[in-house]
Amino acid sequence: MENYYKILGISQNATAAEIKRAYRKKAKQFHPDATHREADAAAFREVVRAYEVLSDLKQKSIFDESFSIRQGFSRKKAREFNYREWLLEREDEESRSKLIFFDLMHNKEDEAVAEFKRMNMNFPHFSLTKWFTREDFMDYGFILAEELVIRQEYYDAVLLLEQIIRMEYSFNYFRFFFPEVLDLARNVLRNHLDGKINDELALDAWERALDLRLGKKDDAFFLQKMSLAYRRIGDEKTAAVCLEEASKLLQSVK
Repeated sequence: MENYYKILGISQNATAAEIKRAYRKKAKQFHPDATHREADAAAFREVVRAYEVLSDLKQKSIFDESFSIRQGFSRKKAREFNYREWLLEREDEESRSKLIFFDLMHNKEDEAVAEFKRMNMNFPHFSLTKWFTREDFMDYGFILAEELVIRQEYYDAVLLLEQIIRMEYSFNYFRFFFPEVLDLARNVLRNHLDGKINDELALDAWERALDLRLGKKDDAFFLQKMSLAYRRIGDEKTAAVCLEEASKLLQSVK
């Protein structure tokens, strides 16, 4: 019986976020478009199958029960040192940043989101990127962005996705999974700002989006939304400028 946890390089008590992160890492390692090796193509198929099973709650439950019986798997929960409690006792930015990602990886997504919002609110220059490697920030950051969207914290999600996208352009880490990042950003920017957050925050988010190279049609859409928002707050001049720029972009893609 294949050990799907071993294939992904994770423990049997891995969270959904850890499973997803491990899959991204392994898939990039063995993707046949990148390596062009037959052995890696076979390994890639194993990785995909492992992820299909472990990311589906019903399949995972069946696999866990069968695997545990076969392997006599037992979990040891006793710990001499409680890392989370140690982090909670500290208020420095590094400890709180590590607490956010620790909670995110240990089924405490609500706590991770709440702490991220608290740090953003209380520390104007707060940034998770200071305390993690690029790889860890981009993986965990994207998972955190997904959790923010689920909880309708759309503006915070945009700020986080902006950092991830800019880092990808300079570092090229996500590669095969970058369209997933862009799709999430587009979805939030197009469908979850207008009427759901105040106009000033929405305008800031759309302004940031114009620098993310999402495409002319997307930029035209954001400019049209900005025009409407500026009109609502009484700035007719800027609204007209945004509408004119949107029209120019749309003309250029015809």
